[in-house]
Amino acid sequence: MKLGFLIYGSLDTLSGGYMYDRMLVDYLRAQGDTVEIISLPWRNYAAHLSDNFTFKLPPDLDILIEDELNHPSLIHANRRPHPYPIISLVHHLRCSELRPKWQNDFYRTVEKKYLQSVDGFIFNSETTKGVVTNLIRNNLPDVVAFPPTDRFGEAISEEEIEERGKKKELNILFLGNVMERKGLLTLLQALTHFMLTTFHLDIVGSLTTDPAYAKQMQDFVTANGLSSIVQFHGALNNQPLIEKLKNAHILVVPSSYEGFGIVYLEGMGFGLPAIGTTLGAASEVIEHGRTGFLIQPGDAQGLADQLQRLNERRDLLLEMSLAARSRYQRQPKWDQTASQIRDFLLSFLNG
Repeated sequence: MKLGFLIYGSLDTLSGGYMYDRMLVDYLRAQGDTVEIISLPWRNYAAHLSDNFTFKLPPDLDILIEDELNHPSLIHANRRPHPYPIISLVHHLRCSELRPKWQNDFYRTVEKKYLQSVDGFIFNSETTKGVVTNLIRNNLPDVVAFPPTDRFGEAISEEEIEERGKKKELNILFLGNVMERKGLLTLLQALTHFMLTTFHLDIVGSLTTDPAYAKQMQDFVTANGLSSIVQFHGALNNQPLIEKLKNAHILVVPSSYEGFGIVYLEGMGFGLPAIGTTLGAASEVIEHGRTGFLIQPGDAQGLADQLQRLNERRDLLLEMSLAARSRYQRQPKWDQTASQIRDFLLSFLNG
């Protein structure tokens, strides 16, 4: 197959969605397919809408895959008839995020028009599929293909988890770009609710995605006397990231919305119970009370209570850590998932 893959910016961007895109491209190329990356520049939403005056679909493809993140740029280019099938890869809808109603009403209108312009969908979760189906009454072909969560290989051993649990200090890991949607403020607020000497928080994620918010978080740490237990590391990858995952006891990413939440399952491969929120697809990964906890978005006190509970009940922490490891081991491997995507794409050529 000769495929186009349309994104904003660079495929090497460090985020769960871009990792999915990057690993899918790698898989397709490994099967002998040609994949051309079509990149539009990152700008603000209004500027992306202006792309409709200039952007045209590339010629000579069998299929074009569009990351749904690019939706504001593509409505005019996607007008029918299409020169080839256009497939939207949907990680989550912008209008699903928490923001003022008037803003989401606007985004919903734009996204709905875009979603109605394509020929099929790749969804990263059942939750994302349900949201799209409710928005456009979707009856187009689709495949639900869970994200790649096995990039770090096999889960760590039960013995490593048991040994780590003996450490007196509870090591908390926040793993995500430092931006409002990821809920770092909720976690920092939670840390102000109890004795701090038995906790340590590592914050791993880009500080440049939203510099103003990142500075606000750093100022909050300083103003609330948290500097001795909170450390910002910026974006990490490969072995430095693996070391943070191995040293942590629990992963906390209380996002206002996740289309899937690759990070939760990756953490479970290191025996980390995960704390996410009740909105979005985190509940497809986190079983409340067994492999982690689900709190309401913004519930700092509820988060503090769960952290305090795990700190005091190390037997419960161990039980949940082993359950998290088991959950990771049950997740389908990426090659299996990517093979389903490729079969889905081939069905448009062979149908």
